[in-house]
Amino acid sequence: MLLTITLILGFLVAVNFLLLIFSCNKSTKKLESKKPHIIRTEKPTLVTNQLQTNQLAATGS
Repeated sequence: MLLTITLILGFLVAVNFLLLIFSCNKSTKKLESKKPHIIRTEKPTLVTNQLQTNQLAATGS
């Protein structure tokens, strides 16, 4: 009985490896490498208005 279980598990492992080797979900290696197109845009300048020391915002505390 132990021999039968060992043979069945060995067969299942072998079938699993065969399915793994011959699976259809293989990714192809592309030798052609395209450089990405870089679009440069000017960054908008952000102007912040700093409050005076006597004009502090309310914090709610």
